[in-house]
Amino acid sequence: MSPDERRAELAESLAELRGRIDAACAAAGRDAAEVALIAVTKTFPASDVRLLAGLGLTEVGENRDQEARPKAAECADLPLTWHFVGRLQTNKARAVASYADVVHSVDRARLVTALSDAAARDGRTLRCLVQVSLDEAEHRGGASPAEVPALADAIAGAAGLRLGGLMAVAPLGADPLPAFERLAAVSADLRRNHPDARIVSAGMSGDLEQAIACGATHLRIGTALLGGRRAIVR
Repeated sequence: MSPDERRAELAESLAELRGRIDAACAAAGRDAAEVALIAVTKTFPASDVRLLAGLGLTEVGENRDQEARPKAAECADLPLTWHFVGRLQTNKARAVASYADVVHSVDRARLVTALSDAAARDGRTLRCLVQVSLDEAEHRGGASPAEVPALADAIAGAAGLRLGGLMAVAPLGADPLPAFERLAAVSADLRRNHPDARIVSAGMSGDLEQAIACGATHLRIGTALLGGRRAIVR
């Protein structure tokens, strides 16, 4: 596929996605301008990131450091915001802190310390979200709702970090609406002590409507925008 053909394909997908977001926001009585769209470009090449930036989409999400780091370097000339959205090992914190602007998957105190040390060393400020587990039966990462206040306090008090809010993934094979309703309640509780922690990162290609209905501020979209996942990044 030529670059022009790929650009047209992405533009069509983006227009369809914007239509879904607009309709969901209208149904929820929300302003679509309140909802940020993050393009999750895992397994897709840096050339797609450039095409999306040309279409006005400059929020980019990645979930593996070994893919994200070179891609961020290759696109360093673009005005992008890089979101790390995958599970993060403590020993990868320094690498991720060197390029990520937002880390969505903070779920334990050791990771707060590691990210703080790395950000302070590099003279950077990272916005961090507490990842909340919405299904204890799954092992997809995340702190329990009861653990959120302590983690939020730790982030807010850590050098080089800024508390942004919460992130969650809906349980597999279940109606996402009750899970996102629980996340909205956790977010409301969080904002009582941290009123600026307004981010609610929730909703992917298959459940963005339910996430918007429950107050999501950031959507993490891969397949609906870029197509089926590729095996190899070119």
